[in-house]
Amino acid sequence: MDRLDAMSVFMTVVEAGSFSEASRQLGMPIATVSRRVTELETHLKTQLLKRPARKMTLTESGRSYLAACKRIVEQVVEAERDASGEYRAPVGELAVTSPSPLGHTHLMPIALEFMAAYPAIHLRLLFTDRVVNLHEENIDVAIRIGELRDSSMIATRVGLIRHVVCASPTYLDARGRPRVPADLTSHDCISIDHPASPRGWVFRDNAGQILVPINSRLDVSSSEAAIMAAIVGMGVARVMSYKMEEARRAGQLDIVLEEFETDPWPVNILYPSNRLVPLKLRTFIDWTVPRLRARLDQ
Repeated sequence: MDRLDAMSVFMTVVEAGSFSEASRQLGMPIATVSRRVTELETHLKTQLLKRPARKMTLTESGRSYLAACKRIVEQVVEAERDASGEYRAPVGELAVTSPSPLGHTHLMPIALEFMAAYPAIHLRLLFTDRVVNLHEENIDVAIRIGELRDSSMIATRVGLIRHVVCASPTYLDARGRPRVPADLTSHDCISIDHPASPRGWVFRDNAGQILVPINSRLDVSSSEAAIMAAIVGMGVARVMSYKMEEARRAGQLDIVLEEFETDPWPVNILYPSNRLVPLKLRTFIDWTVPRLRARLDQ
């Protein structure tokens, strides 16, 4: 069995919606089309397609295998074009994941500009705060905050994110500006409620890390809610710097206790370390890295 040929037949059957239409598009007998798919299922030892009388559908294995087939065929086509020296504009589907707030605030504007510049690219953006397995969920590239553990990925540092303490100018004028972390004990603080969070905020001084107890007047479930409360003068909040940056630029929030901040968290853009990087992915990386760096350095 020619596996690459069988993959192409399988992809055509799925895209055509039926064996008969795939037979017409491929110019081969319907029995041959059916046999190629059956041989592929036998080789894989799994069913790829459900074949009821009315409508053919993909199995769970079929959906994941289809995505893999698309990647493989795209890479083969691109390798052939690269080898022949033929120019080709980036084309195809690209799946990108990012932490939700970072995606909405910084990646989304960059992605929209990228799509305008490369109209043959179809983007699938997954903004979520869970750690996505790139292989299992067919993701091409990810943006991650924090230290990386997976050495099988190629990573490019695009910036650093600080964990900042902030409050509205109105609140600070009324209650005073904290000069050292211990001053927070006399301030109203806005806590982001999490079972694993200690009842205090961690800072760094010359002696190392210190945990400062806080007087939490308001507990919220998200940093967005904490920022909203801080803007209206409810108290002092502690959030990631990029989440409050727009409010800081608008004069709605001031950062305090900067010299006591803990080490910033790295932000990386990463993708699997395949030897052949598709043109669409190389183009997205080259486009995104300098623009994301510029936004995170603001």
